[in-house]
Amino acid sequence: MTVLSFDEDGVDVEYNGTEFRLEKDLVEEATQKSYVDVTDHEVLKLVEESPQFSAEPRRIGDLL
Repeated sequence: MTVLSFDEDGVDVEYNGTEFRLEKDLVEEATQKSYVDVTDHEVLKLVEESPQFSAEPRRIGDLL
């Protein structure tokens, strides 16, 4: 299971027991979108090959 924790500067990720951080600039570069317009689903796709989604996507701007 992957856990994502969003803040104004990036995303803390826990993936398969490993914790790391995706900085805001990296997320923006990878998605070609403004950080606040990226969805949690898009970030999950950056981390996992075949993510399983259980809810509707939410914009980071709405989560902050």
